Amino acid sequence: MGLFDKIRGEFIDIIEWLDNTNDTIAYRFERHNNEIKMGAKLTVRPGQKAVFVNEGQVADTFEPGMYELTTQNLPLLSTLQGWKYGFNSPFKAEVYFFNTRIFTNLKWGTANPITVRDQELGPIRLRAFGSYNLRVDDPAHLLQELVSTDGLYQVDEISDQIRNMIMTSFATFLGTSRIPLLDFASRYGELGETIRVAMQPEIQRFGLQLTQLLIENVSLPPEVETALDKRASMGIIGNMQQYAQFQAANAIEASANNPAGGGTPALDFGVGIAMGQQLISAMQQAPQVAPQAVPPPPMMQWFISRDGQNLGPFAPNQLLANGLTRESYVWRNGMAGWLVASEVPELAGIFATVPPPPPPAA
Repeated sequence: MGLFDKIRGEFIDIIEWLDNTNDTIAYRFERHNNEIKMGAKLTVRPGQKAVFVNEGQVADTFEPGMYELTTQNLPLLSTLQGWKYGFNSPFKAEVYFFNTRIFTNLKWGTANPITVRDQELGPIRLRAFGSYNLRVDDPAHLLQELVSTDGLYQVDEISDQIRNMIMTSFATFLGTSRIPLLDFASRYGELGETIRVAMQPEIQRFGLQLTQLLIENVSLPPEVETALDKRASMGIIGNMQQYAQFQAANAIEASANNPAGGGTPALDFGVGIAMGQQLISAMQQAPQVAPQAVPPPPMMQWFISRDGQNLGPFAPNQLLANGLTRESYVWRNGMAGWLVASEVPELAGIFATVPPPPPPAA
């Protein structure tokens, strides 16, 4: 190899980056001690951008395409290097390639439950999780704010920060939206887009863009979910008397079909019919009992929700003394959920006894 070939081998004349990963955001082209030859070929592929850095300053940015590095294609770098009249010497500059494709299916979720006040269920703890998509929006700004001198900047270096920002925005929105929990599932798409738009200015400070935010699930503690299931089951059953009659009929059939029940099937069947008839007769006669034989109903016991705590039980005549106002949330046995006191008909008489405020001073 001649002297000319040796010198030429010290110059880089092809600059390109082929990404074989799925999570690299930025890659610094390995130049080592070689110099880039003026007139070298720069290839920026679709989904990439290239940034030249000279002595700590962003010199030039290149969109996808093939370029021949000349003073015409490197106007800023030519000015920094002081080249004039097409001076064709090699130069040293750091070249960063940025992956501008969308990074999809990045996960977020609550590390701890979020406590919120629901209009129907009262104070509850929620967990949530989902996914988001991210892409590079401004490579030069991202280089200055995050990448710096990192030769290989990957998604996991920023994903934790983005996840924390999502959780902060989600908790803030959840606490101020006052959307009933039971309506959340029908509004996942709307809520995710609202939170994404609210977060976008903060994400853009890093030179990034949050292209999509998905809420996949908002869940309750297991014991609350069990209680909701029981409540739904009671709603499905409907008429309790008809349900009891149906259960009695099933018991009669099971007894008649049980040969090991201690007697003949006919006898068991007859006894079952008699028991069923007695049960049905008792159910039908129960509403006809004379009013004076029915014991008076127990006094209603009320609960008040204040500052995240449930206070009570209180008798109706104790509510005002324990801080009840028209805006207080109240609940008693038999109510489907917490209601504002001014919306409860049974409490209208209590507020009617409160004297009007004094007239303003003259």
